[in-house]
Amino acid sequence: MKKEKTLSGLLRSLAKAPKAIHGKELLEEQAKKLQLKMLRIQQGVFHKKDRVIIMFEGFDAAGKGGAIRSITEKLDPRNVRVIPIGAPTEEERGKPWLYRFWRDLPSPGQIVIFDRSWYGRALVEKVDGLTTADKLKSAYAEINEFEAQLQNDGIILIKFFLGITKDEQLWRFEDRLKDPYKQWKIGMPDINARKNWNKYVSATDEILLKCNPRTSQWHLIAANSKKFTRKEVLSIVTTRLKLCEMWMEKAAERYDAKKFAKLLRK
Repeated sequence: MKKEKTLSGLLRSLAKAPKAIHGKELLEEQAKKLQLKMLRIQQGVFHKKDRVIIMFEGFDAAGKGGAIRSITEKLDPRNVRVIPIGAPTEEERGKPWLYRFWRDLPSPGQIVIFDRSWYGRALVEKVDGLTTADKLKSAYAEINEFEAQLQNDGIILIKFFLGITKDEQLWRFEDRLKDPYKQWKIGMPDINARKNWNKYVSATDEILLKCNPRTSQWHLIAANSKKFTRKEVLSIVTTRLKLCEMWMEKAAERYDAKKFAKLLRK
């Protein structure tokens, strides 16, 4: 599948593509190797005192949680945080709207993963009419400025949007309703969002147009296959953070394991 620049284009391509994706075992094998790379990268982030943000947006049931788990599964939990973003609290509504995201930025040596993000203003708040026209008009420039500030301060920012077709989302929702351990994931907000599907696609395309500078570009992922999604996300993250892996490889070359083995026996 060709690399699409808009969500609407990606969804058209997915609708034409065959549902079954071959090589699932290969995708799993590749993902496992990338997870080990991710562990080495996390060690590099910690020792170099880098700061990393990995941010996910996408339709409900697009696989954000699974993609996040694939990143964090092998990592040291002390130096990675997952921040789930929902509606702002009463306290947060009384502060500048980006306040709650500033509050959860990574410390030196830390990876922070946002499950949804500041783009909610231009997505759910826009589609559901939860913000004023004036605030929405300025949101795109404010987001660009916010991300530029993060990067100018040395934070590495990686942005993902996971796109699935409406039919695939319906199948996943129905599958969740059959599982008593997953039924809680379905609620009226999901039903209402499906009714506004086209509005969400249009809002996402506007984000990809207005908030996609070369310095912080979106990675738009065809997410109808969960295994492909997880492998692709891991591949992009490990490529973007390659310098951290290389730093650890050089550190490993200097590490004298035999010396410490001898000291342990004294």
